[in-house]
Amino acid sequence: MTNLLDWWSANSALTFARPWLLLLLLAIPLLAWLRGKRGPAAALTYSSTASLQAIGKRSAARAGKILRTLLLASLAILVVGLARPQLGKSLTQIEASGIDIMLVLDVSGSMLTKDFTIGGQEATRVDAIREVTRKFIKGRPNDRIGIIAFAGRPYVVSPMTLDHDWLLQNLDRVRIGLVEDGTAIGSAMAAAANRLNDKHSKSRALVLLTDGENNAGKIPPNTAAEAVKALKIHFYAIGAGINGIAPAPIYTARGPLTDALGNILYENQRVEFNETGLKEVSKIADGKFFRATDTESLEQIYTDIDKLEKSTVSVKKYQQYRDLFSICLMSGCGLLVAQLLLSQTVWKKLP
Repeated sequence: MTNLLDWWSANSALTFARPWLLLLLLAIPLLAWLRGKRGPAAALTYSSTASLQAIGKRSAARAGKILRTLLLASLAILVVGLARPQLGKSLTQIEASGIDIMLVLDVSGSMLTKDFTIGGQEATRVDAIREVTRKFIKGRPNDRIGIIAFAGRPYVVSPMTLDHDWLLQNLDRVRIGLVEDGTAIGSAMAAAANRLNDKHSKSRALVLLTDGENNAGKIPPNTAAEAVKALKIHFYAIGAGINGIAPAPIYTARGPLTDALGNILYENQRVEFNETGLKEVSKIADGKFFRATDTESLEQIYTDIDKLEKSTVSVKKYQQYRDLFSICLMSGCGLLVAQLLLSQTVWKKLP
């Protein structure tokens, strides 16, 4: 019994080799009803039995109920045994191709500009990036993915991991102001390339998403791009934001200006993006450049990258079954023998 319980707990499922035989179980209630209807011929005949109703109850004797229950239960178990119940477990082994992806996200102050939308509502660039990145991560369950955020310097949000639930929790914590402001694109690329420097990985990809040009950090973007190319890392650069007028935060020497409730104050300002610089970085890294001016184009870019970086998955499925016919047979026969012994000994009926 212990082994049976252990087997059941190991992701098991009960199936039947011949499930159609379970239809025989429908005959058991009919048999019980017919046995209740049968009886010997009456020895005395009365014109009316109304005067005898108060003499005794109509319920059967307790011994007779037990014997009948044992018989019906044994028949039910034997029918289940004929249907060949099988307790089995299925093991699935997934072998991924080993693609490693580092997502490098800009969280500088300019990412608070509201020129994107989410669900028809005005949204900041960082909110749109977070939302689309979440969908990208969910669409690649078999790849190791990590996140580096950067402003004046880069910091690791999450190392590469297959635990995407934990990864998404850390993505939700990405926000503006965790480090000093600025746009250290080169340093962020170098930090991501260092994380991807794993010789055992079959394929590696670096996805950079920024809305500005490099103005901080110790490593120039072109130098970082050369390192990315030397390490044979697939490089994708996404330039986010429009060139034109958009609601942008009002900055002071202490940072974004806020109202009495702590809400950031906005005004329409001219915002620009240095597309030429990021294109040059992409060219040096032998990568691809994309331009995202709204949420829809950003989602499409992530979709295109997802198609380019496909992981090959090999699935092996194993199934093991334990036939329970013998257990049913022994249980049913045991109940039947018990019924026969009781009916011929302590509960023997006189003719």
